[in-house]
Amino acid sequence: MQCLPLFVEPPSNMPFTYERTIRFSDTDAAGVVYFANILSICHEAYEASLAAAGINVGQFFCYPKIAIPITHSTADFMQPMFCGDLVKVHVTPKEIKDSEYEVAFEMFGVSVSGGEVKEVTEFLTARAFTKHVCIDTAARSRTFIPADVMRWLQQWGGTGATRDMDLLL
Repeated sequence: MQCLPLFVEPPSNMPFTYERTIRFSDTDAAGVVYFANILSICHEAYEASLAAAGINVGQFFCYPKIAIPITHSTADFMQPMFCGDLVKVHVTPKEIKDSEYEVAFEMFGVSVSGGEVKEVTEFLTARAFTKHVCIDTAARSRTFIPADVMRWLQQWGGTGATRDMDLLL
């Protein structure tokens, strides 16, 4: 079985969807995904959504003039995930302020059953949330969200100063 990520581009203003197979290295001694690896998988999906929006991730993460560190994260687990499981991660970013945004992640397990006619079932396995703040790397002070990131926000999520944290709790 090959463990390569797949990319799916939904219509504009819909969450970005990232598909991936759970690898052995994602799991712990009990055979389930290790809790910290959920955020790692979410970050893979975040990077894929940036790339799908036309952002050069190499330039985005390597010595930028504007850094965008994660200042808060949470994760909630609904069902265990095992090596070989196919998962879909829905990535929904949202502007909070002119210098901040949040990203909501919903992870779904995918089950395929049936004979000639396949039945696909998706079930929620985890939710995660990250908050990001834009800073000028030279001045070490807050700065506006860059234009390319604003386009990414508009493509996969939205803008506005209201929080969707309630969806994750």
